[in-house]
Amino acid sequence: RETVKVYNLVEEKLVMKLMAQVKWISSIAIHPSGDHCLIGSYDRRVAWFDLDLSNSPYKTLKYHERAVRSVTFHNKYPLMASAADDGKIHIFHTAVYSDLTRNPLIVPLKVLKGHKASGEVGATSVIFHPKQPWVFSGGADGVINAYHDLH
Repeated sequence: RETVKVYNLVEEKLVMKLMAQVKWISSIAIHPSGDHCLIGSYDRRVAWFDLDLSNSPYKTLKYHERAVRSVTFHNKYPLMASAADDGKIHIFHTAVYSDLTRNPLIVPLKVLKGHKASGEVGATSVIFHPKQPWVFSGGADGVINAYHDLH
């Protein structure tokens, strides 16, 4: 299975190996807190890691019908998104708590159907606006979409 290696750049040494338990890693996103990350994969899954908890996924999300191309967290709002070759953008409410005894909350919010597959490739990228609850997606169909007021 695929791994992600986490290094301490100051000491130039390996700190942790994340065992993604997916095939063909496509993308990675770091939560603004720095303690959580998402790994998207071409086998239709998104793995959520709590970096303080384990080197195995806290949760594996299987919402897409085709390969996941891009994952992202919002910098300000408790939101995450994934984009895939099925042409869909999945939006989730994701609360991360400073209390280490509380697990992160992940709730599906919306499915945005904004891209048509071109060959085998659909939605290729997703990114949030840095301050607003807006998401932007790009696809192999040559279209860039902007979605406003997601919360």
